[in-house]
Amino acid sequence: MGSSPGAPRSNRAVNVEQAAAMPRIAIESVQPRVEEGRFLAKAIAGRATAIEAVIFSDGHDQLGAVVQWREVNTAHWQHCDMQLQGNDRWKAELIIAQPARVVFQIEAWIDVFATFCDDLEKKRTAGQDLELEIEEGARLLRCWQASQPPGQAQLFFTVLAELAELDLQCQKVALLLSPEVRELVNAANVKDHVTRGKTYGLDIERSAAGFASWYELFPRSVTDSVHHHGTFRDVIKRLPAIRAMGFDVLYFPPIHPIGLTHRKGPNNALQAGPKDVGSPYAIGSEEGGHDALHPQLGNLEDFRDLVAEAKACGMEIALDFAIQCSPDHPWLKEHPDWFRWRPDGSIRYAENPPKKYQDIVNVDFYASAAVPALWEAWRDIILVWVARGVSQFRVDNPHTKPLPFWEWLIADVRSRHPQVIFLAEAFTRPAMMARLGKLGFSQSYTYFTWRNTKAELEAYFRELNSWPLNACFRPHFFVNTPDINPFYLHHSGRAGFLVRAVLAAMGSGLWGMYSGYEICESAPLAGREEYLDSEKYQIRVRDYEQEGNIVAEIACLNRIRKENPALQTHLGFEAYNAWNDNIFLFGKRTSDLSNFILVAVNLDPYNAQETHLEIPLWEFGLPDDAALEVEDLMNGESWTWRGKTQWMRIEPWRQPFAIWRLSRPEQVTEHVQKT
Repeated sequence: MGSSPGAPRSNRAVNVEQAAAMPRIAIESVQPRVEEGRFLAKAIAGRATAIEAVIFSDGHDQLGAVVQWREVNTAHWQHCDMQLQGNDRWKAELIIAQPARVVFQIEAWIDVFATFCDDLEKKRTAGQDLELEIEEGARLLRCWQASQPPGQAQLFFTVLAELAELDLQCQKVALLLSPEVRELVNAANVKDHVTRGKTYGLDIERSAAGFASWYELFPRSVTDSVHHHGTFRDVIKRLPAIRAMGFDVLYFPPIHPIGLTHRKGPNNALQAGPKDVGSPYAIGSEEGGHDALHPQLGNLEDFRDLVAEAKACGMEIALDFAIQCSPDHPWLKEHPDWFRWRPDGSIRYAENPPKKYQDIVNVDFYASAAVPALWEAWRDIILVWVARGVSQFRVDNPHTKPLPFWEWLIADVRSRHPQVIFLAEAFTRPAMMARLGKLGFSQSYTYFTWRNTKAELEAYFRELNSWPLNACFRPHFFVNTPDINPFYLHHSGRAGFLVRAVLAAMGSGLWGMYSGYEICESAPLAGREEYLDSEKYQIRVRDYEQEGNIVAEIACLNRIRKENPALQTHLGFEAYNAWNDNIFLFGKRTSDLSNFILVAVNLDPYNAQETHLEIPLWEFGLPDDAALEVEDLMNGESWTWRGKTQWMRIEPWRQPFAIWRLSRPEQVTEHVQKT
């Protein structure tokens, strides 16, 4: 009974010739990959990306393998050798210097000469006569000589002549097994039964896509009075203080004109007074739309000066890209067919039943007039701000917009400007959050805000470090946002704010905080994860030097992150034993163990906690009674830990956490000598 054309190959009948032509080498479990190559896996320019696969063949032949890669817009393939790690798993460390979109595939082959040398070495060790093996080796060299260009063929001729002149069998074997002959054969590119695997992709982004500290503020609140609207010039004056805390990205909610129709009042009141500033997410008025600036903030020259001053301080400006409009947005008059209208002729404002957002209306991406005009208009908004010096965008609620739109827009923008970074503000279902990462979003908000217990944190950090998320999703740990005042912070005081800050800053290469966190601002709307007197609807004046602030601690955390490569990614996490459910003990390390950070956090902000804990000596290949050198990165003290089991006590009113750098004694000596 015949099989259908769509049946798997293993179910089809094949003739002998077809079977003999099938690959002898299997290339399986390639990493990183996202949906078998449908999407690009994430990587960082200048940082090693591990390419791994299980590669094997029948018999006992030795194999060779390389990763072939090229940029998507070029035809030139480059190569990176793979090394056998054991148990058929091969690995290469691929480093690509500049942002690019790259495709790669693994090529494997039977290495005839390596197989010959391996057999020869085993027989020599066993004391066997090797005359026939020596002749076989000479025949292999003569065979390969014939296929080489004149210069390379002459090198083979020289080796063969030397082999013929040697008298002793041991000398001939030594020559055949020498590194020089191995190098000669490798240069000849001798491969048998070559097999090429499937093509996969990498999205190589600049380092800020994976390592950055974000600070969010409303420019209008950079003022000393609720009666005085802050400006871009006022923000410039605050830049040194923000930079001193160690932040490298300053992020603004929308800075565009704010509509008047249905403007919201304080605490989301439906009625606004004549002096109420409204929500900046109600974008658009007679002063302009998404490409315009709110006039009370300043003009375009002021904004450009702010971007330049931020750059001089070592910071970038990130903007909110919110795809929504006030009823006063110019597009409603210019392009009414981009919007949805109700049967009575009124505009359909935004809603998430039962919630209603009367000050916002949404575009219709699939209206008859929307493709391509509306899609291109949104793309052009991004390009306008890129031309004004902005290269990072936080995207508001991307999961409520068409997925094909994001895949197209991000690819289009980054084909023109590879430096652009997109952060997805998508507090939604896990599959959707992952999909946005696959489509090209560089980073994403996460569920970190709602992971508070030791079990929750450990499980979530492991999930983010595991396939498939580790290939497509970069978590950005914001400790708070204008929309989210976490329950944990409502009554936990200064210690609670430090707990969440250290978890975020040490747990991921990307972390952020919303202005007010550094002074432990936490007054909530009763029973809700929202701020009382929310800054989304009014100006807030703050004293950033008030008693009890955690400015110095935040600056220290950001300094530690910059000094330790292990902390510049969410990857490399491992939880360790601390026999107290209130103490979360975890490590972050580089792949070569040159940088190993151990973090202990007391998750109880009210009470001292103590425990025995296990120092991960085994990670360094050391026995349980060995020693490690320890440096406390918060206070600079150093000591030696001897033995796997240690004890500690953490008092939250002093410091609810500890951050240690571990190293072998010889590593410390080497570091001192280099210094």
